[in-house]
Amino acid sequence: MSWHPQYRSSKFRHVYGKAASKEKCYDCVPITRSVHDNQFCAVNPHFIAVVTECAGGGAFLVIPIHQTGKLDPHYPKICGHKGNVLDIKWNPFNDFVIASCSEDATVKVWDIPKHLLTRNITTAKKELLGHVRRVGLIEWHPTANNILFSSGYDYKIMVWNLDSNEPVISKPVKILDAHKDVVLSMSFNTDGSLLATACKDRKIRLIDPRSGEVLQVASYKSHRVNKVLFLGNVKKLFSTGTSRWNNRQIALWDQNDLSVPLLEEDLDGSSGLLFPFYDSDTCMLYVVGKGDGNIRYYEISSEKPYLNYLMEYRSHLPQKGIGVMPKRGLEVSACEIFRFYKLIPTKSLIEPISMIVPRRSESYQEDIYPLTTGAQPALTAQEWLNGVNKGPLLVSLRPGSGAVDCLPQFLEPEPLMKTSDLSQQQGQGGRMPLENMQKTMEIEDSRKQLKVEKKLPKKENMCLSNGFDVFECPPPKTENELLQMFYRQQEEIRRLRELVNQRDVQIKQLELKLRNLCMNTGSY
Repeated sequence: MSWHPQYRSSKFRHVYGKAASKEKCYDCVPITRSVHDNQFCAVNPHFIAVVTECAGGGAFLVIPIHQTGKLDPHYPKICGHKGNVLDIKWNPFNDFVIASCSEDATVKVWDIPKHLLTRNITTAKKELLGHVRRVGLIEWHPTANNILFSSGYDYKIMVWNLDSNEPVISKPVKILDAHKDVVLSMSFNTDGSLLATACKDRKIRLIDPRSGEVLQVASYKSHRVNKVLFLGNVKKLFSTGTSRWNNRQIALWDQNDLSVPLLEEDLDGSSGLLFPFYDSDTCMLYVVGKGDGNIRYYEISSEKPYLNYLMEYRSHLPQKGIGVMPKRGLEVSACEIFRFYKLIPTKSLIEPISMIVPRRSESYQEDIYPLTTGAQPALTAQEWLNGVNKGPLLVSLRPGSGAVDCLPQFLEPEPLMKTSDLSQQQGQGGRMPLENMQKTMEIEDSRKQLKVEKKLPKKENMCLSNGFDVFECPPPKTENELLQMFYRQQEEIRRLRELVNQRDVQIKQLELKLRNLCMNTGSY
């Protein structure tokens, strides 16, 4: 059992979980009913992706992170797979590229447009064909650009180099054939030079991902492992699983000696899986239970007792899956150090949960936000394949440092259609695509709205409902700020249209009452 001291000095001792209000959740989301043991959700500072329930193949949704509230039932999907989607992961160095794997034995890489989706996306940027059975797990390399790992039910882990110009890649650069059963979990150390896997044969393996050599194997009989996680900066491994009495169990391992765990602890008798998440900046470990609403969190130390229990976030709503926001997408002004996105299929709801350090000061807290992993790769794919190891490039989360600005270097923004181009196309008798017409109308609406705002007196402080102040907010300097402003304007336009529709209904009701009143007086 891990030791729970009564008094211990720690700046994270009073961290608490705070669920988002109803209007900041994502409602009416058709979350998948798959029983596969995965997170089914991936998040970055721009989008939230979630595997969805659909007929005739597999699909997932990509929703702008600011587009909260009820989701349109006809919202476009990413639906190019022929089987159920089992895992999705965002590219850590490009917020507009996502990978997915499916029961159809393929891995696909998708380009997500920077504007709002207007139609289903069915054509992937790249298709990876190599597995002969369904693919259950994918992982991006943490420091090398365009290196993707996939694991299938053929017991093989394949390494893909996405720098190729070919849309279909049928030969991986490496096949790791060290497992005799299905791989349940994959995790990299900090620089990506080591890969830890948890297998259905109840063993943890430490593998050199370039050569495929198995460096160490843990086959501890009283701990049946399900998920494994590298705690890179303390050189330890953390695993979740079950004991020989079928209790949910956690274990901590020394990276250099996997013969016996440093500690193991039984948590409870539930049957749901335990998902571990580690924040190397704060040395905090989170254990999320599938099928219940609990999130336990601990603090990791390099000396005994190693695992220090802090607290537990409890909720009566069970989670089917969970997504995690990268550190550069957190709200540092609120002392937020971690954020979960909890999938609640019983309510078709995605609920953000923020882990907050209580501080009175509203200024930037340097001690809880050290330099963190940025959005730029440290290596090219070929450099890593040639044997080079390098740690992640670190950035500061201090406001104004530009840590959140992660825009793709090889994706050009979609050009906006000018009104003159629209008139020329209409004059030539050509028919415009539906998405271009919709986008042009939205741009025109936003221009008209800005013209109306310019005509208002400067003394009036007009603040829109979503917190966007036209007069106090400075003009956007980066493409990311421009994109966020565009999303806010679209939300405000949608709100104003709803308001106009409500007023139209009220006008019709008043006209009907007036007509009835006139008829009643005429009868007298």
